[in-house]
Amino acid sequence: MGRQANGAVTVTDGETVLYCTVCASEEESEPSDFVPLSVNYQERFSAGGRTSGGYFKREGRPKDHEILVSRLIDRPLRPMVAKGFNHEVQVLSWLLSYDGEHSPDALAITAAGAALAVSDIPLAGIVAGVRVGMVNGALVVNPTNEQLKGSQLDLVVAGTTDSVLMIEGYCNLLSEEQLLEAVQAGQQAISAICHGLHKWTREVEGVGKPKRTAAIHSPPPDLLARLEALVGADLEGALRIEAKKQRGAAMKAVEERVLGALTEEGQAALRKAATEEDEEAELAEEEGIVVPPGDVDEGEVHVKVTGTGVGTGTGKGKQAHVVEVAYDVVDVKKQLKELTSRIMRRIVVTEGRRSDGRGPSDIRPIESACGILPRVHGSALFTRGETQALAVATLGGEDSAQRLDHLTATTEFKRFYLQYTFPPSSVGETGRAGFTSRREVGHGALAERSLEPVLPDATAFPYTVRVESTITESNGSSSMASVCGGCLAMLDAGVPLHSPVAGVAMGLILRTEEAGGDGTPVILTDILGSEDALGDMDFKVAGSAQGVTAFQMDIKVQGITIDVMRTALARAKEGRLHILGEMAKSQPPPSNSLSQYAPRCESLQVDPEKVNLVIGSGGKTIKSIIEESGVDSINIEDGGQLRIYARSEQALELAKARIEGLTMVPEVGAIYRNCVVKTVVPYGAFVELKPGKEALVHISELSTVRLNKSEDFVAVGDTLDVKILEINARGQLRLSHKAVLLEEGREPMPTNGTSAASTSSPDEPVGEKGNAVGAGKGGSALPRVAKPASLVPKPRGR
Repeated sequence: MGRQANGAVTVTDGETVLYCTVCASEEESEPSDFVPLSVNYQERFSAGGRTSGGYFKREGRPKDHEILVSRLIDRPLRPMVAKGFNHEVQVLSWLLSYDGEHSPDALAITAAGAALAVSDIPLAGIVAGVRVGMVNGALVVNPTNEQLKGSQLDLVVAGTTDSVLMIEGYCNLLSEEQLLEAVQAGQQAISAICHGLHKWTREVEGVGKPKRTAAIHSPPPDLLARLEALVGADLEGALRIEAKKQRGAAMKAVEERVLGALTEEGQAALRKAATEEDEEAELAEEEGIVVPPGDVDEGEVHVKVTGTGVGTGTGKGKQAHVVEVAYDVVDVKKQLKELTSRIMRRIVVTEGRRSDGRGPSDIRPIESACGILPRVHGSALFTRGETQALAVATLGGEDSAQRLDHLTATTEFKRFYLQYTFPPSSVGETGRAGFTSRREVGHGALAERSLEPVLPDATAFPYTVRVESTITESNGSSSMASVCGGCLAMLDAGVPLHSPVAGVAMGLILRTEEAGGDGTPVILTDILGSEDALGDMDFKVAGSAQGVTAFQMDIKVQGITIDVMRTALARAKEGRLHILGEMAKSQPPPSNSLSQYAPRCESLQVDPEKVNLVIGSGGKTIKSIIEESGVDSINIEDGGQLRIYARSEQALELAKARIEGLTMVPEVGAIYRNCVVKTVVPYGAFVELKPGKEALVHISELSTVRLNKSEDFVAVGDTLDVKILEINARGQLRLSHKAVLLEEGREPMPTNGTSAASTSSPDEPVGEKGNAVGAGKGGSALPRVAKPASLVPKPRGR
């Protein structure tokens, strides 16, 4: 298969089959200072014997799940593609068969690594991936989906024969040591796979192609030294500026100076400027205008020409700003980035000082405030240094749950989801708005999975929870700020979390001997954006005081050891506990109660055999209950469990009464008070026992005296106390008001709407006309009934 691709493989696990191809362009792509790699993963519905929904009946743009798998594949491959290989590389992966048991995402990493291994694309090593679970306390490599349901851990590890490149995992408050054991188990399995792939590509005839090493472009060897001589001191000064914006402006000025001095484009601009300078000087001499030496006349303003620090020369026409050699723009940018990284590392290693003035283990100042938005259900503004997240929590019914429509989904709906937005304004830039990028999908998923383990179950808190995190300012670790802000927003919305959760991003400087150190790696806590870009690792860890809930590690170098990970996890725990302590100081603090604007929820248990009475033909009855009562929704689960969501207590009570009436189980001998007369007919009166439940009181059972007409005794709107005398085989009720009168020794009083057919309860409030409040003409109100305890916290005002 795929014989015209640079590399193509099919990988099988059980009856799950993946097909993966890699291709590299023949021509060099536009020079760039990053690896020109793109990855696309797609799940075909036909792999599971299904057809795609929608009008076109075919797969369309990538779903969030497919984007997340694409990122899983991309992250371990990117540092392994040879630097300087400027041909566009595209990895395409399709799920062709899915057995429902063997997960394809970790397998897709191995498939991509195998396709690259057999291709001619230069690679630093073979890459593979595995999933690790923990079932009953035992680690399981590549567990089945059934095993994952009971697993405390869901970890994907990618690496080479001897090092880890990427990890991403979610767990139920496990310890750091347990995570390390899982990573080690995964690395051992990866090593075996990589050895097998290496043997396959070397020993099997027709497998594997010679690598295109000649296509690797390296910058000129003298360029780095030339850059350091030209701008090394200025670059170090810029890196010592603590404020991000000012530091960025200073570094931008250094870059412009370098590009102007060392590239053909920059030198052309300098030659043009020098020519214009000479022309201006000649014009000034001709007009007899005295211009100070070295200045250029610009009307009323004199502009002093500053040299680039490169080259010498005097006199007009000598083009003193031109250097002997011009370098490629991309080479200059790459080496300038390398020089910046080296200087940053040297400062950190030798002085223990970072760009913003902190030490390696220091965390930026933290501030947080809850309840800052008046009409939302819960809100929080979390600020850590120059990174800030505005989080909003919204509660809803089950109809607000997020529907999952992809082949490998293990559930149809999600009752908790977090959506992350990173607008360009957060970094002071303009850009495309309204489009969800792959990065936003990935960061949102990480923050979501970080918070999910501490959520209450649906029985204790029967709400759908949506969290939105908008990054209002960013200088590193915005996904972990979303974890902290999202936690506070949910607490402010009254979500009873098991424990607060915080997150921190860790960085790393390897090979410290090159920066004047002793070779011991330096771990950085709470990294800046520049430390992420210029460092060797981005390791995000989230959790509570009891343990870790999520972690994600990306490596910029070709792998790290378990010992380095152990140190990073220990430092991350210290940082996480510190951040949790700062979150506890939030001002204002989270309310920990429901907003008055949040929906109310109550559960009812009805006889499963009577659920159809609530639904009605084609849903007619349940729709009428929702419309008439004004509730938001009514959800029916298996076993007769009903949940009612409403914006007001009044609407909630109306819906409950209607449902209880429809599903009531009448008992012979039971007395129902204050039943409203709905219809009067010659042979009796129809009364409402419960909302939606009516039955007939025959004329012979209306009074202890003989009646000629029902109208002589009752009118529509009156209330009667009735007793159930009989329930026939068809479920029809035989009611009697006469029996109540005889039992209680009351006299019948024919009314024609003017006298009572029942008496008021002595402990009920009495209205202006002597009737019990809530009764009809001459009727008494129902005795107060104790309401069931709500499943949710009491509402609060705002």
